Amino acid sequence: MLTHMSSSDPLAVSHGTTAPSRWRSDGRADGIFRWLVAGAATLVLVVLGAAAAAMLWGGRLTFETFGWHFLFSSEWDAVNKQFGAVVPIYGTLVSSLIAMLIAVPVSFGIALFLTEVAPYWLRTPIAAAVELLAGIPSIIYGMWGLFMFVPFMAARVLPWVNQNLGGVPGVGPLFQGPPLGIGMLTAGIVLGIMVIPFISSVMRDVFRAVPASLKESAYALGSTSWEVVWNVVLPYTRSAVVGGIFLGLGRALGETMAVTFVLGNSHQLTASLLMPGNSIAATIANEFTEADSDIYLSSLIALGFLLFIVTFVVLAIARIMLHKLAGKEGNT
Repeated sequence: MLTHMSSSDPLAVSHGTTAPSRWRSDGRADGIFRWLVAGAATLVLVVLGAAAAAMLWGGRLTFETFGWHFLFSSEWDAVNKQFGAVVPIYGTLVSSLIAMLIAVPVSFGIALFLTEVAPYWLRTPIAAAVELLAGIPSIIYGMWGLFMFVPFMAARVLPWVNQNLGGVPGVGPLFQGPPLGIGMLTAGIVLGIMVIPFISSVMRDVFRAVPASLKESAYALGSTSWEVVWNVVLPYTRSAVVGGIFLGLGRALGETMAVTFVLGNSHQLTASLLMPGNSIAATIANEFTEADSDIYLSSLIALGFLLFIVTFVVLAIARIMLHKLAGKEGNT
């Protein structure tokens, strides 16, 4: 038999209100909270869609004039008003690929050193230095690349690359060309240096999240540090590691100022990594103020829309890969 709850029962009375009234109040507050967080999430989608729609609308003249030919043409002639997106797209993808080939192994080594090898007194200063690199503006990287790194590449690195790799069957055409210093290879290296702090910070944080009991158990069984990392740490954190890598790739795809300084800004399609090239972001930054016709301006905006699409595709691939990795781990 149920008994009446006393007025001092906290479930019945709270700040002078009865339980049903408190439940209705909590329900309204919870509903408001849900609407607020849903609105915040929806705002992100609205802003994203609005930005894409604005760029698509701004580039409609280009798509109407050139159609699909715009995506497959390497011509960029502002005088005759003929434009194509192949060279900027190629430069964006190749320079980002070079950057990731450099940044991923270096970032993995940094994260591994900070979590498994370095003494405790050394971990904090190096971690702080890595985070400081992430905060340096991209224009500083670009100025350093133009005034310091480009002369070094032209005098020391590119002549050796041309002489020793230019004649290798298969890959030789990639490393043939005059040692100008500026070009796809230089831009890729600078981009790699820029994204290393982002990828290494993510890797370091996820490596630190591995339970100590798992690593201690592996060490107790006689595993070496490399075996612990390869067989315990990486399988436990591979989803987050892949996410960090694609985060760095997204940064590399959209980088503007640093690439503009060292890429060369040439609309010539060439297989050589030593030759100047161009990227979508660098093309827009260099030529937006020079657009003296509607079709010229529309072509630059259309390039911005294509960069949006390329970044979206890359991040979508990352999500698919993360979903598959989560499925293998049984976390779907």
